Amino acid sequence: MTLPQTMQVVEISKPGGPEVLVPATRPVPQPGHGEVLIKVAYAGVNRPDALQRAGSYAPPPGASDLPGLEASGEVAAVGAGVTEWAPGDKVCALLPGGGYADFVCTPAAHVLPVPDGLDMKAAACLPETFFTVYSNVVMRGGLEAGEVFLVHGGSSGIGTTAIQLANALGARVFTTAGSDEKCAACVALGAERAINYRDEDFVQVMRDAGGADLILDMVGGEYIERNIKSLRQEGRLVQIAFLGGPVAKLNFAAIMVKRLTLTGSTLRPQSDLAKARIADALKTEVWPMLAAGRIAPVMDQEFALADASLAHARMESSAHIGKIVLKVG
Repeated sequence: MTLPQTMQVVEISKPGGPEVLVPATRPVPQPGHGEVLIKVAYAGVNRPDALQRAGSYAPPPGASDLPGLEASGEVAAVGAGVTEWAPGDKVCALLPGGGYADFVCTPAAHVLPVPDGLDMKAAACLPETFFTVYSNVVMRGGLEAGEVFLVHGGSSGIGTTAIQLANALGARVFTTAGSDEKCAACVALGAERAINYRDEDFVQVMRDAGGADLILDMVGGEYIERNIKSLRQEGRLVQIAFLGGPVAKLNFAAIMVKRLTLTGSTLRPQSDLAKARIADALKTEVWPMLAAGRIAPVMDQEFALADASLAHARMESSAHIGKIVLKVG
C-alpha cells in the first residue's frame, strides 16, 4: 500500500460540547516497534470519547490526542518486530486513541481479525465494548452459568453486548433501560426481564428475583447504594463508569453481612500487556461466538467522519440503541 503524506482527522479544538469536534489535516503516523498502522474503514463512538472531548478524560502519556478508541480497517504497514500481521489483513483493534482519522497506529497485540460473517461496520463496534464487557463481567466479575446478572443501561453499546454475552454464558439476565422501546429491545437480545427505571424500582424487582449475583454498573451516584441492596449473599458489584457521579454514602454493614465484593476498572489506562491478555481471551472465547452468530453488535446509526459532532450529540441524547459508528474509509 502506498501511503499518503497527510490524512483527514477530526480533532478536539478545545474542551466543550459536540461542536468542538472539527475536521483537520495531519501527517500519517508511522508504526513503531510492535505496532501496526491501520487504514481505518469505520471508527466506533464511545462515551469516553465524549468525556475526552469535554476535557474530563485525558489520553494516557504517549497516546494520540485525537478521540477514537476502536476501529476496523486494513493493515497498511507494520512496525519492527511484528510478525502476526501483514499489510492487507482485515482487522479491528482496540486503540490508545486516534481512531477519528484515516490512519491510526496501535500495538499489534491489541489487534484482532474481523470475525467471519461480519463486515467492517460491525467489526468497528467490537473492540472497546467487548474488551470492557468481557474483562469486567467474566475476568473480574467471574460470572458463571446459572447466576443472576444485572446490567444497567441495557440499550447502550456496553449494555447490548453484556446482555448477549451473559445470556450466551448461561446466566439469567436482568437489565434497566429508560423506555418501553428500549426494554423491548433488551428482551429481544436475551434479557429475562428489562426494567423501565422511570416506572419501576429495580431494587424491588431484583429482590423479588432473589437478588443479583453480579451487577455491572455505569451509573454510579445513588445507584451504588441501591445496587448493594439488590445483591444477594456473596454478590459482586463491578463499577465501570459514573454517569450519575462518583460519590455515594454507604452503610458498610450490608456489605459485611452479605459478604459482598465491590470492584471496578477503567480500560484505557491499563498496561499494554493487560490489554493483550484480554485480546487473547476474546479471540479464544468470544470470537467463535461472533463467527457462529450467537452474539452480534447492535447497530444504531452511522455518520460520516466529518459529522462526528452529530454522532456525539446523538450519543449524549441517549436516544440510541446499540452502537454509533463513523464511516472513515
